[in-house]
Amino acid sequence: MDNDKINLWLSMNADCFNPSDLMQIKERLEKISDDKFFVLQGASFEKPNLMLLIAALLGWERFWLDDIALGVLKIITCYGCGIWWLIDICTAKERTRKYNYQKFNRLIQIF
Repeated sequence: MDNDKINLWLSMNADCFNPSDLMQIKERLEKISDDKFFVLQGASFEKPNLMLLIAALLGWERFWLDDIALGVLKIITCYGCGIWWLIDICTAKERTRKYNYQKFNRLIQIF
């Protein structure tokens, strides 16, 4: 895989992943074929800052992060009397980055 393509992809998507995972992602990208890379370029990853904003204003970020059951439970319990809402605001960025890394791993394994 061409290093310039990898560096460009990383620069465009680096904010979606934990900095500690970026080296591992780069190593995995170097090993995949061009066909797999083009499929990966078409994938969209959730932006951590957007998820923080959604968590703070609406509290519905769990639905975007495919955590439907907890999202429904959170709404039914009135956001855990506000406590769950505060915890989710504090952890929204980290959960989004973990979700993106899992999505990246799924995409790499599928193709």
